[in-house]
Amino acid sequence: MKTLSLLLVVALSIISSLAVDRNNFKTCEQSGFCKRLRPFKSEKSQYALNLDTVMVHGNVLGAEVVTQDNQGEKNNVLWRYTLKLSALVDGTFRVELDESEPLYPRYRTQLALDGEPKEDSLKLISNESGKLTVVNSQGHKVIITADPLKFEFYNKNGDLAVVLNDNNQLIVEPLRVKREKIGDDDEAAAVEEDEGAWSENFKSHHDSKPRGNEAVSLDVAFPDANQVYGIPQHTDNFYLKTTTSGEPYRLYNLDVFEYELDSRMAIYGAVPVLYSHSKRHSAGVFWHNSAETWVDVVNYADETVVSSLVNLVTGGRKTRVDARFMSESGVIDVFVLLGDKPSDVFRQYTRLTGVAPLPPKFSLAYHQSRWNYADENEVRSVDEGFDANDIPADVIWLDIEYTDRKKYFTWDPEKFAHPAEMVANLTAKGRKLVVIIDPHIKREAGYFLHEDATEQGLYVKNKDGNDYEGWCWPGSSSYLDFFNPKVMDYYVKRYQFDNFPGTSKDVHIWNDMNEPSVFNGPEITMPKDCRHYKPPQDGHDGLASFWEHRHVHNEYGLFHISGTHQGVLDRAGGRYRPFVLTRSTFAGTQRYAAVWTGDNSAEWGFLEASVRMCVSLAASGISHCGSDVGGFFKYPEEELMTRWYQAAAYQPFFRAHSHIETKRREPWLYPAATMGRIRDAVRRRYALLDFWYTLFYEHSVDGLPVMRPLFQEFPEEEETFTIDDTYLLGDRLLVRPVLSEGATSVKVYFPGKDSKTLWYDTDSYQAYPGNGYTTIDVNIAKTPVYQRGGTVIFRKERVRRASPLMADDPYTVVVTLDQQNTARGSLYIDDGETYEYTKHKYTYGRLAYSADRMAYTFIDKNAHYPTRSWVERIVIAGIKNPPKSAKLVQDGKVTPLQMTLHRGNDVLVVRKPAAAMAKEWEIQFTY
Repeated sequence: MKTLSLLLVVALSIISSLAVDRNNFKTCEQSGFCKRLRPFKSEKSQYALNLDTVMVHGNVLGAEVVTQDNQGEKNNVLWRYTLKLSALVDGTFRVELDESEPLYPRYRTQLALDGEPKEDSLKLISNESGKLTVVNSQGHKVIITADPLKFEFYNKNGDLAVVLNDNNQLIVEPLRVKREKIGDDDEAAAVEEDEGAWSENFKSHHDSKPRGNEAVSLDVAFPDANQVYGIPQHTDNFYLKTTTSGEPYRLYNLDVFEYELDSRMAIYGAVPVLYSHSKRHSAGVFWHNSAETWVDVVNYADETVVSSLVNLVTGGRKTRVDARFMSESGVIDVFVLLGDKPSDVFRQYTRLTGVAPLPPKFSLAYHQSRWNYADENEVRSVDEGFDANDIPADVIWLDIEYTDRKKYFTWDPEKFAHPAEMVANLTAKGRKLVVIIDPHIKREAGYFLHEDATEQGLYVKNKDGNDYEGWCWPGSSSYLDFFNPKVMDYYVKRYQFDNFPGTSKDVHIWNDMNEPSVFNGPEITMPKDCRHYKPPQDGHDGLASFWEHRHVHNEYGLFHISGTHQGVLDRAGGRYRPFVLTRSTFAGTQRYAAVWTGDNSAEWGFLEASVRMCVSLAASGISHCGSDVGGFFKYPEEELMTRWYQAAAYQPFFRAHSHIETKRREPWLYPAATMGRIRDAVRRRYALLDFWYTLFYEHSVDGLPVMRPLFQEFPEEEETFTIDDTYLLGDRLLVRPVLSEGATSVKVYFPGKDSKTLWYDTDSYQAYPGNGYTTIDVNIAKTPVYQRGGTVIFRKERVRRASPLMADDPYTVVVTLDQQNTARGSLYIDDGETYEYTKHKYTYGRLAYSADRMAYTFIDKNAHYPTRSWVERIVIAGIKNPPKSAKLVQDGKVTPLQMTLHRGNDVLVVRKPAAAMAKEWEIQFTY
């Protein structure tokens, strides 16, 4: 272990003192707006629709909403608001509510949406008895009750799926002018000076709150729902539990060092999308707001005081889930997703916020990282270690110590004196390098980036309008204001090869600490009254001339990674696909970066949590997810390390990473038997790399998660609704990793009772029917993974040291038959790194098996990629009536094929058909 610098020791001691210390992070009671709003329960909403103002044009219903005094006198209007209800494609509706004439413009989230949502049509079909009824082109219906204001959304089957403001918890706190208290009898001024109205304290930190209270709240009901899901990141179950007896779920991006398990505390990510599901239908809501947000949940099926009272009153167990979003600022801007199946609502959400673009293929392979590989010799040693021990790896990572004293876009002049040569040594073997670039900038005279940012005004400002200074890894730091187009342009250009010498197209970027993390800030982040750029508008000055950090906090990291993505894209003229990893996440993150679950620990509980955290993120649009293999903190003993590699091999992002103070743990540093099991897990990943690549291509087309909850594919099977230790990859592989110490068996849930689905063990090809839970014996080498009957998966068994070297290797095609003796599968092939696929330079094929033939055809016949890959073996599992002969037909040529039947497990192997994947072909069977 190298000696840590004094600065790093200080920084580590600061952060270590924060580890798992709840006192450093707010509860709802300590968050002024949550404390103020959460107890609010009104018998009648004070918000009412002014029916005289209703207008419907195109896809929009517009109207005025007013609040009235407590007596409901309509001529005593307190505040006026503008309502906009929009119909969007795919059965999505948008509800927006803002002050009609706000004192200052209220912040609207900028970057989460992937462009302007596409419009549907909207028709007013009824306006009577104080209710409006509108429908879209697909027959989804919305009934708006005028007084008190309520929105009921019906799916196209006529089911009531979502209700807004059913519990009368809609609140939009109007912006006000701060009034000075004149005397003790000045009641109005006293109200203005309620605790927390114009300032707030947390520990030693003071928040000036110059705009005063500006919170928004809305309750959402899901009638007939069994469960709700989403709003990552949190460490508890994928399915969300009732919060009435504790803290709400919190969405506020924070650097929580050594975060807790089974917690609703905020951590690095905040994706405000919520899904409901029952056997009848699915639905969802996307709360389009980037401020600090708390979410309460009440599931009436849970045994709580609230649910028990409701069930007692209603005379039975109620099937319904209520939720409530509370945000510190912004406007009411909520998208209602009317499904009605899980795949429908997941697709609706990604249609709004975007899909992950097709990643470079290497990013789906194995990554080796540590804080920190100390110098070029150490990088070379690790690189050679993989070759010496026959373990494939595609990427070596460098943490902050590669820089010149924590100055980004530089290299340590002694330890990394020859970065270009170091990179070339990796790329000669088909490998890549990833380096870290964080948003904090070292305040050091002579450092070009700090000098430029100071001179050009590129930093976030403090509440007084001066450059904000905080404390992070470099010591005194300032933070680039990515909301400023001038800053973004500057930052993007930092990635040009001549501005970052030593990098090439094979060096990619890791953005960490971008919540943003500020060691001496409130809750280890930036003060809420810091100032960000706001586009100038005529007549707006003072408080209207900038956004506060409270408005944009959860979007800060999103702007950071968008700039990084653009910089990596631009540096080579837009030819190569960027790979970026981020810790901070928000809605839309998937368009720019992969995500990992942050600073976990070498404990079994964190291995278990990695599964449900990534399933939750995937359902929320972010499929490219993984965790630090082995845990960031502490040292994993042999069994835990083995099981973690085995589990992570079946998660989208596969990277080992560890803390600077932990013992080294490259695979070959473990005993030979353990290293052999790790090698096996990594090689299994590489054998399936083309399967992963195909899944990500299909995600980029249809927006569906790569890593899926079971209920997505089996929406009527109630047992699947609360399973989050087992998941699907696409619709083809079922994965149940071993997540507990000393396990000799695990319970695997095999879904598909009604459809009579079969599941085939990928090791033995033993078939299991979809009859629910089955106890499966496991030893230390076994990971329960099953291929769905009726599917085809393409594997590459000739595993090499890095994935680019496998590009033209042959395929083993695994066909698992369903009850009808049929199967289908797909395969996507391109060059793995450029955007040439957008010019139809790819191959996307489908393989369909029936009893008499197996046909490989192109899904897109206008596309072509000259792959030299071919089929060297076909494995057909579940074959009850084997054919007597087979022949390959390709290019008009007929070739007899050899077959071997394994009767013990009903497997037929077709040997060396030598079918070329760049052409269509067919295998014909005779009986």
